[in-house]
Amino acid sequence: MTTRTARQVQLVRRPAGLPTTDDFRIVDVDLPDLGPDQVRVRNTVLSVDPYMRGRMNDTESYAEPYALEAPMLGAAVGVVEESTSDRVPVGATVSHGAAWRDAEVLDAGEVRVVDTERAPASAYLGVLGMPGLTAYVGLRRIAALAEGETVFVSGAAGAVGSAVGQFARQLGAARVIGSAGSPEKVAWLTEELGFDAAFDYHDGKVSHLLRDALDRTGGGRADVYFDNVGGEHLEAALLHLAEFGRVAACGAITTYNDQQPAPGPRTIGLVVPRKLTIRGFIVSDHADLAGDFYASAPGWVADGSVRTRETYFEGLEQTVDAFLGLFSGANLGKMLVRL
Repeated sequence: MTTRTARQVQLVRRPAGLPTTDDFRIVDVDLPDLGPDQVRVRNTVLSVDPYMRGRMNDTESYAEPYALEAPMLGAAVGVVEESTSDRVPVGATVSHGAAWRDAEVLDAGEVRVVDTERAPASAYLGVLGMPGLTAYVGLRRIAALAEGETVFVSGAAGAVGSAVGQFARQLGAARVIGSAGSPEKVAWLTEELGFDAAFDYHDGKVSHLLRDALDRTGGGRADVYFDNVGGEHLEAALLHLAEFGRVAACGAITTYNDQQPAPGPRTIGLVVPRKLTIRGFIVSDHADLAGDFYASAPGWVADGSVRTRETYFEGLEQTVDAFLGLFSGANLGKMLVRL
């Protein structure tokens, strides 16, 4: 059998602060012949996600750091071009964790066949993939969202945030408020996704903007804050949470490129008198909810209750640019690379 080749984007040095293109390189590699129960996948769409920044550092975390001179791991979808597996036939569309490359040989157990008649393949990298499951877990288990409550989500126009706002409505939230980084994103949240209010965080102090949004939608305080941003947003949310409010701490993208730890929120003193709960989570720890998620979310997408938007960069050469675009707000919805 002829050895195949593939192109990979490899990490070649640990970034200091915001990564640059010099931290990566594109190389050609040989792929091995297939062994028993293996598949060769040609990737069609790659995912880039904020969490990848943390794994570029050689520090202790919830996942192993990315190796140098190797492609980074991340979600991708592709088509099986060769198979020795009875379970995964040639021509199947699969999702897997070997992104940042155009092809790979994988064990059949490392891929999942996806139904492209029910949703486009790219949806399994966004609303029906890790971002969607993250939103679902954060609302259902971490924040324990109850019917009739008010939800505030930061980074609301991103892949996770846009799912949070829409899933919250499906799960019974009475009011959904989001923050985003441009007037275009704010309009998308309120006019298309059904958010009750949204604001551009560039327009002033987040605490004032959140207070105004709460007042415009009936006053009172938020019950749940889904945090994708950290920093000033977390500080503002603590100020405007009701008694027994809950924070689902998913991420803090504003701090990911900091070279020194950021100070804690000045409103942290409200946690005790308001009896607030702040709980961080990693979606991989809650795989037992995947069944519930896949029993509900595809139907929401199919009937139009949940809408999606994707931002594409074209070609493997633009993978790094797509990743860096996450930190400048270049994406509306899920950021993807199309091969």
